[in-house]
Amino acid sequence: MQISANKVVMLKYKLSNHSTGEQIEETNETNPLVFLYGVGSLIPEFEENLANKTTGDAFDFHIIAANAYGDHDPQHMAMIPTNIFHDEEGKFDEQMFHVGALVPMSDNEGNQLRGKIVEVDEENVKMDFNHPLAGTDLHFSGEVLEVREATEDEIAHGHAHGPNGHQH
Repeated sequence: MQISANKVVMLKYKLSNHSTGEQIEETNETNPLVFLYGVGSLIPEFEENLANKTTGDAFDFHIIAANAYGDHDPQHMAMIPTNIFHDEEGKFDEQMFHVGALVPMSDNEGNQLRGKIVEVDEENVKMDFNHPLAGTDLHFSGEVLEVREATEDEIAHGHAHGPNGHQH
């Protein structure tokens, strides 16, 4: 069976930085990526590169940053006053809020965001709200483990379910 719309796809892959070769993520037979093809839940070019493949087919392709998680956007950087991060006693927690820390935040409309602290000084915390892979050209290699028809429930819900039915 070929990968096409409304098929559930199971695959293993290695994701690396196309420019540096640094490995970013890896799935395998015991922890595969399982998804409903064609519903827009993955990077469009990722799906395009898998179209018409069948069980056992290998794949090896790269996606430029602009077509993946986008280029790094300076508008997604923010300077936030350090007093926002003060504890109940009015102190800045340097253990928790250090360069490199990922911090859950929300904007003034209540949308959940996750920012990475890139700089801290006396008055401000500079945070990066770009996707962690923004600006990264991606390289995928792997194998299609299984392709099957999606159930009516999976199609209605817009995602694949686990082997014993609805799991999420």
